Amino acid sequence: MSASRVQQILLIAAFLAMVGVVGPSQVVCDLRKGDSPQILDLFRQKPSQANLRRFESSLENGCTLAQGVRPWMQTARFVLLRDTGDRALLGRDGWFFYRPAVQYLIEPAPPTQEVVAAVLAFRDDLAKRGIKLLVMPAPNKASVYPEMLAARAVRVESVNAGTCGVLAELKAAGVEVLDLFELYDQAAEKAGSPPFYLAQDSHWSPEGMRLAAEAAAHKLLDAGWVQKGVTRYKTRSMPVERYGDVLKMIRVPQVERLFEPQKMNCTQVVDAGTGKPYVDDPNSPVLVLGDSFLRIYERDEPTSGGFVAHLARELGFGLTSVISDGGASTLVRQQLARKPSLLKGKHVVLWEFVERDIRFGTEGWQVVPLP
Repeated sequence: MSASRVQQILLIAAFLAMVGVVGPSQVVCDLRKGDSPQILDLFRQKPSQANLRRFESSLENGCTLAQGVRPWMQTARFVLLRDTGDRALLGRDGWFFYRPAVQYLIEPAPPTQEVVAAVLAFRDDLAKRGIKLLVMPAPNKASVYPEMLAARAVRVESVNAGTCGVLAELKAAGVEVLDLFELYDQAAEKAGSPPFYLAQDSHWSPEGMRLAAEAAAHKLLDAGWVQKGVTRYKTRSMPVERYGDVLKMIRVPQVERLFEPQKMNCTQVVDAGTGKPYVDDPNSPVLVLGDSFLRIYERDEPTSGGFVAHLARELGFGLTSVISDGGASTLVRQQLARKPSLLKGKHVVLWEFVERDIRFGTEGWQVVPLP
C-alpha cells in the first residue's frame, strides 16, 4: 500500500473518531453548564432545510471540542492532502496562489463588453476635462508564473483570453494601456531576474512593483503628458518580514507556523531635503486610482514604499491617490464621483486594477458618470 494511501486512511480514521466523540462530549459540556443538551434542538423544530442549516451552524460554532480540534484537523488535511481551503492554492516550492485568480485564469473568457464600456466612458469623461487616462491592469500572479502553479503550465498560454480581449479592444479604441504582462515577460527572460511576485502573497514583490513604477513614469514622460518635476527623493532600505495574504487566507495558525515569514527587500521613499517619508500631494497634476496592489508597501509596512511613492520619485513630484482594496473596477470611480474636487488641476489619471477583476470586480463594471 502506498504512503499516500496510508495517509488518507489515517485522516479518515481520525475524522470518524472526531465525529464519534464530538457529539457525546458536547452533551457532557452542556450538562455541566446546567444547559439543555444542544442536540435536543434538532427535535424541537420542524426539520426544514433552513432549520437544519441553522442548527448545523449553531452546533459548529458552539461545540467546544470541535473548536479545539478543528485547527488540528485542518492542519492534518494540509500536511497529508495539501488541502488549503476555499481561497488558497498551494503551488510548487512553497508558492501560494489566490484561488479566485486561478479560477479566472482557467475558466472560459468572460464577456468583455461591460469592462470596455466602463473604461471608454471614464476616458471620455476625463477627456472633456482635458485629462488623459492611462490604464494599467496588474497581472494575476499565475499569469506571470504559471510554472510555479503547476509543472506543466506554459507561460505563453497563461494569460486569459478575456484579458487579451480587453487589452486589444482598449488599444484599438485609442486607450493608452501600460502592458505589464509584456513587461514582466520580457524582464523574466533576463538571467538572474528576481521574482516579480511574492511566493506567499497575491501581490507583486518590491522588485515587481518598482519595475511597474519605472515603466509608468517612462510612459507618462515619453508621451509628454507630464514634465519631470524638481522635487528630489531618495530611498532607504527597509527590510520587511511577514506572512503573505494567501497563506493567511487558510485561516489556520498551525499551518502558518509550518512556513517562515517571507523576507522582502523594501525601500522607503523619502524627501531628500527633509528626510521625511513620502506623502501625497492633493495639488498634484497626476491622480492614481487602484486597489491593494497600490496599498501594499505604501500603507502597509514599510509605508511610503509602494507604487505611488516610487512613481512620485521617478516623476519628481508628489501624486494624489485613491486606493480601495478589491474595489478598483468600480468603487474607486464612485469615490471620485462623490468627490470630484480630486480632479482639480489634474492632467493625468493612472488607473490600476487587478486582472481577475475583469470577472470578479466588486460592484462589477458600472459606468459612473463624473458630475
